[in-house]
Amino acid sequence: MSDQNNSGGLINRRGLMKTGAALGAASLLYPPKPSWGASETPIKIGMVDSTTGNFAVLGQSAIKGAQFAAAELNKKGGILSRPVQVLVEDDAGSPGTGVDKASRLLDQSQVDFFTGTTNSAVSLSISQFAAAHNKLFVCSGGHVDKLTGPACNWATFRTCSTTWIMTSGNSGTLVEKFGKKWYFLTTDYAFGHSEQDDYTKQVTALGGTIVGGALVPVGTPDFSSYLIQARAAKPDVLCLLLAGDDQINAMKQITQFGINKDIHIAGALFELEQIAALPEEARYGSWSFEWYWDQPKVPHVLDFAKRFAAANKGQYPSARVWFGYASVHAIALAATAAKTTDSVKVAKAMEGLTLPPEVALQPTLPTYRPEDHQLMLGMFPGTVNQHGKYPDLINVQAYVPGATIAQTPAQTACSISYPT
Repeated sequence: MSDQNNSGGLINRRGLMKTGAALGAASLLYPPKPSWGASETPIKIGMVDSTTGNFAVLGQSAIKGAQFAAAELNKKGGILSRPVQVLVEDDAGSPGTGVDKASRLLDQSQVDFFTGTTNSAVSLSISQFAAAHNKLFVCSGGHVDKLTGPACNWATFRTCSTTWIMTSGNSGTLVEKFGKKWYFLTTDYAFGHSEQDDYTKQVTALGGTIVGGALVPVGTPDFSSYLIQARAAKPDVLCLLLAGDDQINAMKQITQFGINKDIHIAGALFELEQIAALPEEARYGSWSFEWYWDQPKVPHVLDFAKRFAAANKGQYPSARVWFGYASVHAIALAATAAKTTDSVKVAKAMEGLTLPPEVALQPTLPTYRPEDHQLMLGMFPGTVNQHGKYPDLINVQAYVPGATIAQTPAQTACSISYPT
């Protein structure tokens, strides 16, 4: 992969100084060894995510990342010298189910904090529930812009990127290299709508034209009618704004139709889990990737990848794994800084929190922006390594720091107020 970012290098002297400082801070925050007694009350993190349904392959990875982080924390003293538990409930990709499961975690398990969600509609619902019940929610995987935009609240922080950051990561390159006529296949819920709105603004600003598109229901097994319409529109770029199993099915059928031979296939998001599930002939296209395990000049990344794989039967960490991992560590860092599990105080401690290098695991150290609680996560635009063998399935072509392409706090229209 490329080891260059927009400023010309991974970590300059100033960055190295910042890295060292963060490392020192992290070692002070996390005690070196467990000190709790057998009767110590655990700190409970309720994780609502998909273990069944269209998003299961992604939700299960995020859960593994969160559990891996909890195991690391417990080896080093837990949080506030108390053991950490990640308690998981399946939202099945449904906002109503997600809220029901969050209520169960709160009422029956008395969780201290919430994390999780892959489906953006579930993310929005859990965000509202958490704020109403004065509990911190660190969204690990729902990307819809408005979560840290007009629908933001004091209780919600987000680790994964916004759809604006994802689309900004490669829209200019796609227009320049492959053409200005675009057609969308968009998953018909909050995530897809947000992606399409963002790409439309960016592509048209670059002189491009949207020649058509279709909204696709979640769980669609047959894309043939949509693909016939897409081919007839003769776009330069067929932009897939799908998620979970839908993306896998669409890529297989695009290959069967031979559409990829005439039209460039691209999108804002393609994930290691999905690529690994495809036959070699269906692996191609240009995408934004939110994290990748192969960053040879970035400290800690390869060690993390090997440790995770050793603990998970050879499965390498994906972006979804990292989302769950970083979210739990962020909660731990903020609670330790606040010296409490009170969610209001922990939320205030998380504002401006910069992830240390061993948690950030990328060329820059992203920060949870105080104004909207969005992590300034970097993008890894690139292509699928069609003939690669797992886990070497992605060709990263650049690294774009999230803060350079994110909307400004004013543009997000977020307004945060805390409970009195």
